[in-house]
Amino acid sequence: MSATIFFQQLSNGISLGSLYALVAIGYTMVYGILRLINFAHGDLLMVASYTAIYAVTMFSLPWYLSFPLAIALTGCIGILMDKVAYKPLRDAPRISLLISAIGASFLLENLALVIIGGIPKGFPRPEIFAKVIEILGVRVQVLTIYIPIMTLVFLMALLYIVYRTKVGKAMRAASKDIETTRLMGINVDRIIALTFLMGSSLAAAGGIMWALKYPQVNPFMGVIPGLKAFIAAVLGGIGDIIGAVVGGFVLGLGEILLVAFFPELAQYRDAFAFVLLILVLLFRPTGIMGEPITDKT
Repeated sequence: MSATIFFQQLSNGISLGSLYALVAIGYTMVYGILRLINFAHGDLLMVASYTAIYAVTMFSLPWYLSFPLAIALTGCIGILMDKVAYKPLRDAPRISLLISAIGASFLLENLALVIIGGIPKGFPRPEIFAKVIEILGVRVQVLTIYIPIMTLVFLMALLYIVYRTKVGKAMRAASKDIETTRLMGINVDRIIALTFLMGSSLAAAGGIMWALKYPQVNPFMGVIPGLKAFIAAVLGGIGDIIGAVVGGFVLGLGEILLVAFFPELAQYRDAFAFVLLILVLLFRPTGIMGEPITDKT
């Protein structure tokens, strides 16, 4: 493999890893507080992508208004999901929350299937994201550079909120002990709603960038990216924000470089992610940066 091809594939791996990381953060934030794997999280990629499409095509909004609007609306849907599907089950057994999450996922997918239809739609890619530039002899799409930069921006903003604000302090307290946090006078339900808002917004941003990179949208487009982001969260240490980012980059780079070095294994690319998940659960269930998990009520 030539150096040019290697760096080309490396840039693709970093870009894909950035997308996985952005979505994985939402998984890890919700899990950190509720110990809930929100399997409907991946479907928010689809919701945001369709919202952006219709904002551009039906309402003729420019992309720089449509994309933030789609992210904001998807964040609100995340709050609604918490209120309807999860909040009534706060004191129920964990399996009830898990079943509810799976049901919410199927609901979003089938609502999109019934309302919009199963025929894939093209995603309107602005010309600014379609340009190709050359860096040190390597031709890359400018979107490949924008995606890691935007992921870094979102990550820095999130870390500031979590570690430098009162809301973030309340989130960290709730992740340790919800009942004690309530006794301290903190409105835990509001904190959980804000967590869903931020996590869903990050998933929406990831979904829009995914649709820009792979410009075809369908009701089930969020299933595989959502599962891959979940694997990234487990790999990095679910419940740890930085761990989710590390896991996303490891998984994205691993997938791309596996295909680059062993082209005959290209059809097993998805299988690689799930084999990695099994190995992590067998040999290091807390992930790369995760802490030992303690049960809490």
